[in-house]
Amino acid sequence: MMMRGLWKLTWIEIKVFLREPLGAFGTIGIPVLLFVVLGRATHLRVAPSSLAASGVNTASIPVLVSLLIAISAVLSLVTIISIYREGGILKRLRATPLRPQTILTAHVMVKLLLSAATLALMLMAGRRYIPPGAHVPWFSFTIALMISTWSILSMGFLIASIVPTARFAQPIGAVILYPMIVVSGLFVPVQSFPPALRVVARALPLTYATSLLRGIWNGDGWRAHMGDVAALTVLFLLFTVISAKVFRWE
Repeated sequence: MMMRGLWKLTWIEIKVFLREPLGAFGTIGIPVLLFVVLGRATHLRVAPSSLAASGVNTASIPVLVSLLIAISAVLSLVTIISIYREGGILKRLRATPLRPQTILTAHVMVKLLLSAATLALMLMAGRRYIPPGAHVPWFSFTIALMISTWSILSMGFLIASIVPTARFAQPIGAVILYPMIVVSGLFVPVQSFPPALRVVARALPLTYATSLLRGIWNGDGWRAHMGDVAALTVLFLLFTVISAKVFRWE
């Protein structure tokens, strides 16, 4: 019964999301367009794993776009939760036989499915810019993005828990999330930051997501990035526990 309700609510939320063409294009179309434009300009190629530790390399474009996919999912989640709370929808949903965990899980499922669909479109659109014969670990990269998005979404729930109104949801989320890309190690190695900034970077899920996504794209095995997976899991659990304590349904 619970699983049936989960899938039904997930399908409803997907249809609601797709009814807003502008929002759908912003979430799905812009990352794909950005990947194609940057791929065409730089002719994406797979870099040797030995380059993964050096500044900006050939993995930076797919990793950057993937982080934008995850952040876009979070911003969308924060906005929707805020609108639902302000409009009393969360309160009404909580009064249904569905458990609160099921309602929140449905929103996460929608974002994960949309992230997977966006990545699939991105890879199909940019495939022509990858040299023939180059091995790109599409499946592993997709799994890495799902793990990263799941962890970053938990941070989104924490933001959604404290955002006062729907009007300020997306701006506040953007101010919090987008600057994290700068200190995630994507453009400048974390090791080169001042000690205080390194501590901040190590407390953010985007840092471990960047390391995981870059490593998988460059052909590293999962064993080399178990630390990143463990860190993303710990941060997911931490943000989830805090969100459960401060989340407001009305």
